[in-house]
Amino acid sequence: MPPERRRFLAGGLASVAGLAGVAGCLGGGPDEGDAGDADDGGEADASTPTPVEDSEYDLTVDHDVESWTAYDPDWEPPTDPPALDADVETVIEGLEVPWDLAFAPDGDLFVSERIGRISRYDGEAVTSVAAPDVIDRADSVAPGDDAMEWWGGGSEGGLMGLAVHPNYPDVPLVYAVYTYKAGADDYRNRVVYYDADADDPGATETVVVDSIPGHEVVHNGSRLAFGPANYLWVTTGDANDTALSPDPSSVAGKVLRVEPDGSAPADNPDLGGDPRVYSVGHRNPQGISFLPDGTPIVTEHGPGYRDEVQIVRPGDDHGWGPEEDRARDGDTYPGTDFARPVAHSGTDTTWAPSGCVFRTGGAADGWRNRLLVGGLRSQRLLAVTVHSRDGDPADATGGERHDADWTDAEYDAVSHGLLADELGRVRHVEQGPDGSVYAITSNRDGRSNDGDGFPREDDDRLVRLTPEDGTR
Repeated sequence: MPPERRRFLAGGLASVAGLAGVAGCLGGGPDEGDAGDADDGGEADASTPTPVEDSEYDLTVDHDVESWTAYDPDWEPPTDPPALDADVETVIEGLEVPWDLAFAPDGDLFVSERIGRISRYDGEAVTSVAAPDVIDRADSVAPGDDAMEWWGGGSEGGLMGLAVHPNYPDVPLVYAVYTYKAGADDYRNRVVYYDADADDPGATETVVVDSIPGHEVVHNGSRLAFGPANYLWVTTGDANDTALSPDPSSVAGKVLRVEPDGSAPADNPDLGGDPRVYSVGHRNPQGISFLPDGTPIVTEHGPGYRDEVQIVRPGDDHGWGPEEDRARDGDTYPGTDFARPVAHSGTDTTWAPSGCVFRTGGAADGWRNRLLVGGLRSQRLLAVTVHSRDGDPADATGGERHDADWTDAEYDAVSHGLLADELGRVRHVEQGPDGSVYAITSNRDGRSNDGDGFPREDDDRLVRLTPEDGTR
């Protein structure tokens, strides 16, 4: 049954026709913020840098962060608590495990679905951009199906992150990352781009980063984002092999920073390994955004709870790895040189943080200048207020303060849970061109909490969120 299409309110999308389905096979696998852990070890070849050559497109970009429209080196965090409630308006129904949203500079919206479908909404019509050949386990359960077991919906892999070339539509390229099977028990992830304006966009698939270690079930990452200085950022999971995360020669368990053609920037940190690596020691990071001064901020699934929001600096080691002394909480971080999280969920609470956006635009409605994070297992939106340890602290009324002596030395944070169990599993949050906030749900992945009524008949959904002022 094709998805029902609804209308964007603020100069957005008109009602459009449905999409053709792409099917896979049911399967299972353990992670994305559950209380358990899955690190049995595995083998995966490291990626070899092979940037795009002789492209018919001009992939070059400027790297002037001061030209970023949201650039504000003197930004100030809010001190009042955020609005805890919001009006929720459904924009699109019937999606199949949507994973990412990417707004183009001209207002076009691209959506990825884990089953292997990229679509474009241009204000009047929806068109299919591409259907990558993803792993069979990237499937969805039926809307309203509450009989599925926790891992019945399939892998954490499939089609994942999306990003649009900064010079779109002059350079009409949409970037994506997906999991594929390279051989028997050999799963990998690759970053590609498609010409969204071609007669057959799928035929234009061009590999940008290939052979990122992957896994049939867990810890594939992977979020894409063009940052303030127009570098392409890629978050990667550890592919269920903890030894890969601290190893700078592997691109698994990393934050990567590359040019639009996949080559390594000359000023990337020199860690003695793959030149595309920006930071190491990550477990399964699924969100990346940027503070108004251009600083990258990442969300990451932790082991046995221990989820983190991390400020990422060049060359950082974030502490995940096979050794017993690799840090992930307040008992293990002290006495190490590992980069510390700015916020940590604790040893008995999970946020299961996925996609995020640092909201810079929109009205002064209580959500501006906060990191908004999609929560999977926690089934909520998380608002994280990041502030300097030397500045005025944010009000933690109704939330939780993160200011332990073992967390980030430069920043403290306060987190508030929003919209608990109203949307279900929130996969990603994005800011539209007008500053509006959009979110997508992940209720058809078979992992909704028991007894909460998800997935509903209209799942999965793209929604527009309008904070309600004055609610505390």
